[in-house]
Amino acid sequence: MSEQARTHIKEVRTINIPVSDPERALAFYAGKLGFETRLDATFGQGQRWIEVAPPGAATTVALAPPGSGVVGIDTGIRFATGDAQADYDDLKARGVDVDDAVTRWPGVPPMFGFRDPDGNTLRIVELAD
Repeated sequence: MSEQARTHIKEVRTINIPVSDPERALAFYAGKLGFETRLDATFGQGQRWIEVAPPGAATTVALAPPGSGVVGIDTGIRFATGDAQADYDDLKARGVDVDDAVTRWPGVPPMFGFRDPDGNTLRIVELAD
């Protein structure tokens, strides 16, 4: 049996979503999703680093310039909620590009995908009781 590696890493602090227009992205994540702005700073040659998060969340989302020039990706990011259907209905009413319906499969929590203004796909998954 091999020895298990140990780490000093304590948490996932920030995840990155590439955005082409920081102001438009901030308007979406703060205005449509209701996230708080935790950091908004300039760096380099006029670039912006913005971090947002759901109220009370420890992990932030960085709305950062696309390093490779690629936006509109499937981020693999899942946000947790207590009620996927309520969030789906709310986001759809706010004009967010959501999937056709909340997915409901036996043994899997209800979930749905949505896209930000750059076409980056994210998902909301209902927490089990």
